[in-house]
Amino acid sequence: MVGKAKEMGIETHCFAWSEGAVCKELADYFYPISILEKEAILQECENIGIDGITTIATDMAVPTVCFVAEQLKLISNSVASGVISTNKLEMRKAFEKQNCNTPKFVETTSKNVDSKRFNFPLIVKPVDRSGSRGITKVNLSEELPNAISYALQESFAKKALVEEFVEGHEVSVESISWKGSHYILAITDKMTTGAPHFVELAHHQPSQLPLKVQEKIKAETIKCLNALEIKNGAGHSEFKITSEGEIFVIEVGARMGGDFIGSHLVELSTGYDFVKGVIDIALNTFEKPVLNKHHFSGVYFLSKETEVLQPYFLKDNDFDVEKQILNNSLKYSTNSNDRSGYLIYQSNKKINLL
Repeated sequence: MVGKAKEMGIETHCFAWSEGAVCKELADYFYPISILEKEAILQECENIGIDGITTIATDMAVPTVCFVAEQLKLISNSVASGVISTNKLEMRKAFEKQNCNTPKFVETTSKNVDSKRFNFPLIVKPVDRSGSRGITKVNLSEELPNAISYALQESFAKKALVEEFVEGHEVSVESISWKGSHYILAITDKMTTGAPHFVELAHHQPSQLPLKVQEKIKAETIKCLNALEIKNGAGHSEFKITSEGEIFVIEVGARMGGDFIGSHLVELSTGYDFVKGVIDIALNTFEKPVLNKHHFSGVYFLSKETEVLQPYFLKDNDFDVEKQILNNSLKYSTNSNDRSGYLIYQSNKKINLL
């Protein structure tokens, strides 16, 4: 995002932990302040006299962005929206209130949950993490305490969400919103490791689901965005579609999808510069999206589960956009950080490598 802003001729100020900050050398000004320290960031932004504030692919920064924007009367979502869109429990409550189709759930701060109230299998996750951290599928009641412990360990708030598992095809919907109007940019088909941790192995655009199902997904997306009061900026909505065609919302983020979905795939498949659009919203210069390309794009991740991909990393392919091996040691994925490389493609057809 910093690189795109600089391309647009915008002076950039970046806030992040100093260690590992990718924007540190790129931004015009860098501040070693945690994105969780909203009051400190507000003070700096007041001193700078910023014209806009945004983030693209991390839930952690959303509440701070909303807080600073609200205090400085800039474009963003409300503070309330920032809270409910980054806490899976509050999100579930908002979905229920607006009759969004969501799995049965309960919040817990301990391992003692009455499993008899649920139909197995279950999925257990932290209320406030992303990137597949702390997620476990539970098939038997005796597995539940360990799964909750794992989720609590990964949660910042030390709270876990236990919900009924929905079997089905998994997609995400990439959207951008402006003053309450929502524009669907793409539907992304997902491939994961499956149980127990469901780490993403690949993403593909456009979705191969029937058009009638896609229209139902789009309608449910708008319903869920409204439930979370997401009115400005990027949206990343995740759904499961059962074999009977029933659509369940899993979660919605007031941000772009990670894993190169928002930063690369949307533009590769549609021609729309999603990152620029998010920046334009923050600066109050947004224009309605124009989707002028119809390509296939996707990303594959290298791990022990996908080691058959290695030959494609070692040769030039006519569909290559960008690829990198980050670690020559492959391991099985328990979260997104366990992956050892990525390959981004664009083509006139879906590239099936797995």
